[in-house]
Amino acid sequence: MGERVERVDEFDRVLGVVDRGEAIEKEWLHRVAVTVCRDAEGRILVHRRPEGVSRFPGRYNWLIGGAVEPGETYEAAAVRELGEELGVRAPVRHAFTFLCRGVISPYWLGVHEAVVVGDLAPDPGEVAWWGWLTEEELRRAVGRWEFVADGVVAFERYLAAGRSG
Repeated sequence: MGERVERVDEFDRVLGVVDRGEAIEKEWLHRVAVTVCRDAEGRILVHRRPEGVSRFPGRYNWLIGGAVEPGETYEAAAVRELGEELGVRAPVRHAFTFLCRGVISPYWLGVHEAVVVGDLAPDPGEVAWWGWLTEEELRRAVGRWEFVADGVVAFERYLAAGRSG
């Protein structure tokens, strides 16, 4: 069995534990937690995925995260993913959750925010390149670079929710 996730309903209530690959294949709702990482100056972390990964190879993203494990909260998953993908620990603050009609499959996306200080040690299996962009630079990059489509949807919601700055 591969990665395990909680299958949830349209109200984000747990129905059971399933294999994530099966959830994606059958388009079952599950949970994903991501974090918008800002530095002390307020810039946003942007990264490019490695070319050889199965999901979104070579695409840019402004969110760090992944699947929520069974029994885990969105917040705990967001903190865990920061450690796994960036090698940092930082407190996260919930921004919003929405039902994302993702490119690969639908899922509930819990978006968090964190101020990340200190040195990053990105996992090269997840992050091929990274840099800090101002919000205006990110707005321009989203229109020019090849971003993960679900990340673009989340960025539009983030701005609409007044989360910028």
